Amino acid sequence: MKRIRAMLLAACVLTPAWGMYSPAEAQGIPQNIPRKELVILENPEGTIKNAGWFNIWAINAGSQSNGLQQVALDTLWYIDPEKGLDGAWDNSLAADKPIYNADFTEMRVKLRRGIFWSDGVEFSSADVKATVDIMIKNPSMRFSAVLINNVASVETPDAETVVFKLKKPNSRFHANFTVRWAGIWIMPKHIFEKVEDPVKFDFNKPVSLGAYTLHSFDPDGKWYIWQRREDWQRTTLGRFGQPAPRYLAYVDPGPPDKRVIAQLNKELDVIHDIAPEGMFTLAKNKATRAWFKGFPYGHPDPTLPAVVFNTQNEHFKNRDVRWALAMVIDPKAVVMAAYRGAATISAIAVPPTGVHPDAYHFQMEGWLKDFELDTGKRKIKPYDPAVGKQIADMLRPSMGDQIPTDANEIARAFVTGWWKPDAQAATELLERAGYKKQGNQWMGPDGKPFTVRLMVEGDFRPVMTRAGSMIVQQWRQFGIDAKVDVAQGTLLTRRAAGDFDSFIGWSVETWGGHNDLSFFMDSWHSQFVSEPGKSQPLRNWQRWSHPELDKYIEQIRSISFDDPKGVEIGKEYVKLMVREMPIIPLMAYNVFTAMDTTYWTGWPTAENPYANPVTNWGNSRYMFVKIKPAN
Repeated sequence: MKRIRAMLLAACVLTPAWGMYSPAEAQGIPQNIPRKELVILENPEGTIKNAGWFNIWAINAGSQSNGLQQVALDTLWYIDPEKGLDGAWDNSLAADKPIYNADFTEMRVKLRRGIFWSDGVEFSSADVKATVDIMIKNPSMRFSAVLINNVASVETPDAETVVFKLKKPNSRFHANFTVRWAGIWIMPKHIFEKVEDPVKFDFNKPVSLGAYTLHSFDPDGKWYIWQRREDWQRTTLGRFGQPAPRYLAYVDPGPPDKRVIAQLNKELDVIHDIAPEGMFTLAKNKATRAWFKGFPYGHPDPTLPAVVFNTQNEHFKNRDVRWALAMVIDPKAVVMAAYRGAATISAIAVPPTGVHPDAYHFQMEGWLKDFELDTGKRKIKPYDPAVGKQIADMLRPSMGDQIPTDANEIARAFVTGWWKPDAQAATELLERAGYKKQGNQWMGPDGKPFTVRLMVEGDFRPVMTRAGSMIVQQWRQFGIDAKVDVAQGTLLTRRAAGDFDSFIGWSVETWGGHNDLSFFMDSWHSQFVSEPGKSQPLRNWQRWSHPELDKYIEQIRSISFDDPKGVEIGKEYVKLMVREMPIIPLMAYNVFTAMDTTYWTGWPTAENPYANPVTNWGNSRYMFVKIKPAN
């Protein structure tokens, strides 16, 4: 190994103070870790400011994605964005699915026995109760608010049973203890009950409930090494066999160009995400594998980048205006600008990820083709089912046989259609809304120029910034006073405050591996919409409400998680979103995870989608029981 491995080993040999668990107490550090036993993965959080902070329940500049949530912690259930090892749903610390009473005011959980913390203490219901009680007593902790709002009490009739008494009916309460990216991780009661202040406790060294325990870390926050537990069979991952790597290193490999170089030099097995250009470079390397074998390479995350309108802005209260702005967008130009064409598009407000295309996108293709939009002067059918094929055809001359030709493969990679650019329809919609064009400039009903600021994150998220810049260009060419509003470092704050006209980002996040849409939909209920000027709770950044939407949310709240009615309600939600267009769906957030096969094979791919390949997700732990040494 070269740069990254040299960095790790030099620290071992030359800097004994870097510490086993404390910079001041170096002990038992190996002089050499065999490369064939080590997987090196990118931690996308980069260099960690407070490197020795492992108390994930209290926020203090530590890292979640340094291996802590992926391989050291555990909770009741997991849902993979893809197919999973044995289905997307996995009963982890829980022995079975949640059991609700008839009115969803009580959730009973049966726990697995024979699961042990890395210090030899057996996991039990007392740990679950302590986790909830401690966070309710300390409101500033990461998951406190949701527990305070929902939990009346927690009972533990025996060591393997937990009963949650809820303050109000909630058929999706279990989602809080279900890992998509993360969840409410279970605390070790025997550790935290001895702590005077759990908010100030660093949990260093962390006692592990997962199959790996902390081996060592860099006090400067550049890297963390985890070692497979000798008693890995006494963890929930042990049900699937022994994790192959003995060691895992989560590192900050530096900026994009250095990530590419590191993988080409065999110093980085998995790049969390890389720009499309970097992926194109790595794709030429026979040892590199992405989610798709060829173009578009990237894994479609269960998030939906979109133009998100602030519907409390006077302009965007009118759906004719929102639809007019959608009709100006050329999706092919946007995906070329954002992803150099390597995008999985979506005309509907559901990410084209995991199980969703089969349940929603492909099932609703006929409805989309028949959908009519009234412009005030005529009715049109705005959906173009051939956009995905058009993107593939456009790319084929330069990308050759990397672009699929089979219609089914094209549909899986790019999905199918989007809305036809139609300047005349956009004109008619704006005119019906009271807008007038004076020369080349659209004026609002108040006689002032129609001004739109589209907020982007700048260099922090260049793919979305490029998409936003292209959309602004198209709006300007149509005569709208549109400008890019760069909010680098402040987008999250401004988004919550409603300090924007529109932005490129997502308010739709789903499970991916399960078709239930409540992960985001419940937060869209009108009861959670804040008044202008006040901070908006999670996800309904568009601050949009509608009686039909409330009805669908309330229907979902009243049925179980696996009830097939959930998909039918989801389809009605999709139709409402198409008619009203409170956001303009664009595409999945494609993550260009690059996996090197020199030392390890069996990574998850579109052909073998047993797990999400992205390294910071909690469910990435399932990769380690499937990958194998290359030799």
